[in-house]
Amino acid sequence: MTSYRAVLRVPGLRAVYAAHTVSMLGTVGAQVALSILIFERTGSPLLSALVLVCSFLPYAVGGVLFSSVADRFPARRVLVVCDLLSALCVAGMLLPGMPVGGLLGLLVCTGAIAPIFAGARAASLAHLLPPDLFPVGRSLLRAIGQIAVLTGFALGGIAVAAIGARWLLVAEVVTFVSSAILIGTGTPPTPAGERKSNAVRDSWSGLQVLFANAKLRNLILLTWVAPAFSSVPDGLAVAYTDQVGTAAAAAGALFTGYAVGGVAGELVVARFTPSVRRRLVVPFLLTSQLPAIAFLAQPPIPVAAVLLAISGAGYAFNQGVDPLILQTVEPAYRGRLFTVQTSGLMAIQGVSIALGGVVGSFLAPNLTIAAAGILGTATTLLIARQALTTEPRQPVSQAL
Repeated sequence: MTSYRAVLRVPGLRAVYAAHTVSMLGTVGAQVALSILIFERTGSPLLSALVLVCSFLPYAVGGVLFSSVADRFPARRVLVVCDLLSALCVAGMLLPGMPVGGLLGLLVCTGAIAPIFAGARAASLAHLLPPDLFPVGRSLLRAIGQIAVLTGFALGGIAVAAIGARWLLVAEVVTFVSSAILIGTGTPPTPAGERKSNAVRDSWSGLQVLFANAKLRNLILLTWVAPAFSSVPDGLAVAYTDQVGTAAAAAGALFTGYAVGGVAGELVVARFTPSVRRRLVVPFLLTSQLPAIAFLAQPPIPVAAVLLAISGAGYAFNQGVDPLILQTVEPAYRGRLFTVQTSGLMAIQGVSIALGGVVGSFLAPNLTIAAAGILGTATTLLIARQALTTEPRQPVSQAL
């Protein structure tokens, strides 16, 4: 916790993390509320499930088309505008008679805004924090996010039962506005970048420059691929409980196990020195993948939950990778980079969970999870070998 305290002592950072906590809790609660609201209106499990799809898949669109926004304008302004636009979208969901298609469309809009917000926030951290604290700062964001997911899903259903789905959406509007106020009044300004063309063209040309750098490309792929394989058990949790003859409610232990492990890993690794974090990248990558192979033995739910907790702890490998990414990119490209990193991560996790479900329809769930562990181990080691040994020709610079 010492390193986290050092991060929070930096002027303006308490407001950033307070805003992140508030908006994350509201976002997760709103997903629960919207799922229930749509199910109550339509009785359709498919339409209710589309809430998660519409929350995550638009990340890819927003990240690709508008990544340059995080670099073109001061980060504080981008963050406040994103929060207010998201609040406006959620407020639109409360309009009387809003059809289900409209609700999902507004959710798609918030999903497209989210990666721009995440990219600008990460770029602002890179400006406000010294390089040795930057990975710890991002680690704290991930830890808060995991805790918010656990708390939001655990309490969201209770809140809907107590106050109703619509009032929970009202609370989400309040959280976005509160986040905007916290960021707008509590954080220092950061510089804006150049605007060389329209946002979409600038985003595309910037991505071409970023991904032309082999080392950077492999580092980003590593941050996508490792969690993509390790998230497969999430999509098969309910199916696995059925396979081992346990009530479906026990799937909650599997979801919780991974998240608790993720938080524990971040807290522990944040205390290590930068050199130790760098040396632990590969061991933590293996930690994130190897536990899934143990599902070959079809472990009981308590053992499976522990295995997933160990896997979640391995996600702390990012604390060793983040400094390498930061060293490879000039400040003018950081917003685009972090926007694309976030959007790609969310999209590839959604795709991997869906593919795991498809494979799990033909293969036993435990075998599917184990296969993901085997493939994930091999793939991440291959990419890590390239990412951690390749020397960049030069840092990505302002070459547009």
